[in-house]
Amino acid sequence: MRVSVIHQLHSPPIKLPKSHNTIVSSSSSSPKLFGSRHSFLTNLLSFSLSFSITLSSPLPSFALPSLFSPPKSPSSTTTPFSQSKNLPLGLENGKIRACPSVNPSCISTNPKSSNFDFPWQIPSDSTLNAVQKLQDAILFTQKNATIQAVEDTPNGQYIRAEVDGGFGRDVIEFLIKGDVATYRCMASKVTYVYPFTTAFGDSKGQQERMKKIVEELGWYAPSFDLMD
Repeated sequence: MRVSVIHQLHSPPIKLPKSHNTIVSSSSSSPKLFGSRHSFLTNLLSFSLSFSITLSSPLPSFALPSLFSPPKSPSSTTTPFSQSKNLPLGLENGKIRACPSVNPSCISTNPKSSNFDFPWQIPSDSTLNAVQKLQDAILFTQKNATIQAVEDTPNGQYIRAEVDGGFGRDVIEFLIKGDVATYRCMASKVTYVYPFTTAFGDSKGQQERMKKIVEELGWYAPSFDLMD
């Protein structure tokens, strides 16, 4: 194919001795024209070879993120302040919860609490209507008290009330089972004083609150003072 193209480019053909190559003899007749054509064909052949090699080589692969990959969730940091924004209420495993470590304005009959208080003993003549008497005592002794929940559970009768506290509303929770009343009383809002990172408050106010309720009821409330 190459020889025929070169032959068409030269007219008339020149006869040379048999010992000479046809391409060499043709270039002697018109060196400039053959040189340019020969260079063009050489470049075209080189380009064809390089293009075929490129096509036969595997294309590079790029790692693209999948559109369906789940986004990575940012690492969540838990601080005492963030914990104090969501204080859980209600029973835990059928028992009154312990005081949160981030809330110093709390007392609880749960033995896991740092601010522990003894459960109350209900007299035998008050066990039948203990729930109603407890509600009446809360409403009578506390400011702006509201009963939030009264529920029968497999572990006893659960009562929750809200009352005015020192820095907002406080929550009182009771669990009455038989002749025993367990409870937790805590501030629903934890106060921090800048620039300190320790919560402000103590359990004395909650102890005074519960003392007023139990005195109104006339129930027995053990204490460390009575054990001396």
